[in-house]
Amino acid sequence: MMSKDALLQLMVITMEECGELVQACSKAIRKDNHRDNQLLKEEIGDVYAMIQLLVKFDIVSWDELDERVKVKNKKLSKWSELIDDEET
Repeated sequence: MMSKDALLQLMVITMEECGELVQACSKAIRKDNHRDNQLLKEEIGDVYAMIQLLVKFDIVSWDELDERVKVKNKKLSKWSELIDDEET
């Protein structure tokens, strides 16, 4: 079982990394620098690393994440141009 201190650390670092990704996305938009953006890649990787730790410590499972991806893709197919209906 994970100690409260370790859980707090996991959650806080995850929040911080998500915030850094938000900032990197904002800078990419402002600077029109979406492709080959090293900072953006690093921040995406950092968030992915935290997601892996959330799975490792049984906060969430890969199956639960996969199910949520399906739900989100279905919503995106309705409200955005990112996902075609055929993909959901």
